[in-house]
Amino acid sequence: MPKNLIYILLSICLLGNATQAQPIKLHSENPRYLSYKGTPTLLITSAEHYGAVLNLDFDYKTYLQTLANEGMNYTRIFAGSYVEVPGSFGIGNNTLAPEAGRFITPWLPLEEEGLYKGDIKLDLSKWNETYFDRLKDFVNTAAGLDIIVELTFFCSTYTDDNWGRSPFNPKNNINNLTNTDRKKSNTLGNGNLVNYQKAMVNKIVVELNEFDNLFYEIQNEPWSDAPVPAMLTLRTVMPKNFNWAKQSDTAPQEILEWQKEIAETIEQTEMNLPKKHLVAQNYANFFHAIPEVEDNISIINFHYAWPQAVWMNYGWEKPISYDESGFSGSSDTTYLRQAWQFMLAGGAVFNNLDYSFSVGNEQGTGEINAPGGGSTLFRKQLTYLHQFLKSVDFVKMQPDHEVVYHAPGVEVQALSEKGKQYAFCLTGPNAVELKLKLPEGNYSFQYLNPFSGENTKTGEIQVTEEITSILVPQFDTLVGLKILAID
Repeated sequence: MPKNLIYILLSICLLGNATQAQPIKLHSENPRYLSYKGTPTLLITSAEHYGAVLNLDFDYKTYLQTLANEGMNYTRIFAGSYVEVPGSFGIGNNTLAPEAGRFITPWLPLEEEGLYKGDIKLDLSKWNETYFDRLKDFVNTAAGLDIIVELTFFCSTYTDDNWGRSPFNPKNNINNLTNTDRKKSNTLGNGNLVNYQKAMVNKIVVELNEFDNLFYEIQNEPWSDAPVPAMLTLRTVMPKNFNWAKQSDTAPQEILEWQKEIAETIEQTEMNLPKKHLVAQNYANFFHAIPEVEDNISIINFHYAWPQAVWMNYGWEKPISYDESGFSGSSDTTYLRQAWQFMLAGGAVFNNLDYSFSVGNEQGTGEINAPGGGSTLFRKQLTYLHQFLKSVDFVKMQPDHEVVYHAPGVEVQALSEKGKQYAFCLTGPNAVELKLKLPEGNYSFQYLNPFSGENTKTGEIQVTEEITSILVPQFDTLVGLKILAID
C-alpha cells in the first residue's frame, strides 16, 4: 500500500476518534439541543440533592449505578463551596447536609475547629487532594455509565445557619477573608474572596478537563440572596407581598457581573487545555424573557420552569433547561406533568429533584421527607417520556403554536416538523376531540399513556380539509400524542 494512502487512512481514523472524543456539546444542526458521542441527546433524570461528592457518607457508586439501571442519563452535583445544615428547608435525609465531620471540600482541612460543630477549619490556599480523587472518581464512574454530570460551582447562601457552615465564612478558614456579609459572597464586592473562588474554578476545570460527560453551571439560584422582581406568575393580581411563588426573580447586576467573571475564568482556563466544556447559567424561577446572554454561556437554566420559559427564550438558540423541580408537594404525577409539558414545549433538559435518594438509600427507595417527590416508579415513567421523544426526529422539530386549532378541555404543548412529524402533550381532566390544522395528506397517529408506557389508541387519518378532528381516548391527567406523515 502506498505511503500517502496509509497516511490518509490514518488521518481519517484519527479525525473520527477526535470527533467522538468530545465533551457534550450543542447539536450542530439545532443548537437548542445537545449532542453526545455523535448522537442527539436529551438529558432527562430524577436525581439526588447535589451532595453526592461533598457528603462522605453517600455511596455514589451505588447511586450512579441505580440511575443507569433505571434509564437516567444525567445528574447534578455541587462542588463543595456551599453546604446546608441538617434540617434545612424542612428536608430530612438531605445529601447536601452531611453529618458533622462528614463534609469534604476542595480545600485542605486543618485541625482547628470551625464555626459549625464537628467541622474543622480550611486553608483556602491549599487543595484537598482526597476531595479531587473523589470528584474525579465520581465523574469517571458516571462516564462509564453514560451519565452526564452538571457541576455547579457556587450557590446562594439563603440563611444565616448555612452561612455558619460555609467555607467562605471567615470563621471557617484561616485566610483572613474580609467579607462577612453572606449576601455579598457571590459578588465582586466580596473583598479578597473572589480570588479564592477563581482559584477553585481554575483547579476544578483543570482536574476535570479530560472528561466528556460534563458541563458546568456557575451558580445555583443566584437571585435568592438578593431577588430582583422580574415577571408576575399571577398576571391579573399584583401581590401585596413579594412571595416567591407569585413572581419570578432574577439576580441583581452585582451578581451578574461576578458571574460574568466566573464564566470568563472557565473560558480562559480551558483556552490552553485540550477540551472545551459547555457552561450553563441559572437565570430565574418559573419563566422570564432573558434580556442578555453572554456568548460563553451555552445552556439557559430555570428552576420550577413553565413551558413559557422555553418559548420566551427560543430566539437565543440555546438549550433551555428545567434544572430543578420541587416545592409542589410530593406527588410524582405533578412532576411527571411538568416534565412532559416542558420537554414538549421544546426544552432540552429536565432534572427532577429526587428526595428518595439519601444516605443509606442510594438505590432511591427512601421515604420522602421533603418538599418534593421521586421514586423508582417515577423514574420508570420518565423513561417513557424519553423514549417518546426519541421516537421522533426531535432535532428537526420546533414549538408549534399553530397546529392546534381548538383543544376543548385540555392544555397542549406541541412540537413539529410541519407536514412530517408532530408530538403533543395534552393535560387536563379529559377531552373528546382535538381540532388540528395539518397539511393535506395521510398520517398515522399514536396515543401514549405516560404512566404505563402503553399505547392507548392508534390509527390513521386522511387530511383533506383545513381543520381535522381527531378523537382523544379517555385519559387521566396526561396523555402523549404522536402524528407522523405516511409517505
